[in-house]
Parts: sequence; C-alpha cells; structure tokens
Amino acid sequence: MKVLCGIGGSDDSFRALDRTVDRATVANDDLTVAVVDNEDSSVAPDEAMERARKAVDEAEIDADVRRVGGDPGSRLVELAEREEFEEIVLGGGHTSPMGKITIGSIAEFVLLNAKTTVTLVR
Repeated sequence: MKVLCGIGGSDDSFRALDRTVDRATVANDDLTVAVVDNEDSSVAPDEAMERARKAVDEAEIDADVRRVGGDPGSRLVELAEREEFEEIVLGGGHTSPMGKITIGSIAEFVLLNAKTTVTLVR
C-alpha cells in the first residue's frame, strides 16, 4: 500500500509516525513521511525531519522523508492526490474531560478534504 504519513512535531504526530513505520515494516508498505510546519508544535521542522529519518533507519525500511512547505493541510491533500497515495496517516485527536474528541486544524482539514482514506492515530 502506498502510504503518506504527515507529521508536524506534536506528540500525536510522532505516535502516528511510529505506528506507520511499524506497519510498513510488517506490510512492506511504500511509505513517504511528509514533515509539515505546525505552529502549535514546539518541535522545529528540522528536528521532526531528524526524528523521522531515525525511525525509518532503525526500522531498516526504504522510505522517503521530505519537508513539505506551505499550508500543511492543503499540501498533504495535494500531495496525496498528485502522487496517488492510498492512505494518509496523521496524529491527532484529544478527548476532553467531557469525553468529546477534538482534533487539530491540520487533521480536520485533511479529514474533510482528502479523497483518499485518512487514518487518525490517537
């Protein structure tokens, strides 16, 4: 399966990265990791790139890790359509004290606009 994992430096995105890399190892997925700018994250994009490369190297899989500039949600949707990814994997989703699930703006945009399957890792 051709999978696009979008990360922006949040803890949720790194959980999504870890799960996606684990699955790619077992399922032999064609994985691309797209590092996007996330203004809500304290992790710099360069640090997120380094962490993504390390995860891929440790898993000993052949995956593309790239930086994607511009509006994060729009760019992920555009990339998925242009390169015909079968799935987009993102981190996100927090449960409020009242039990309501809230998602970040990037994940919300991708969920509402992507024409492909979107998996949200919480």
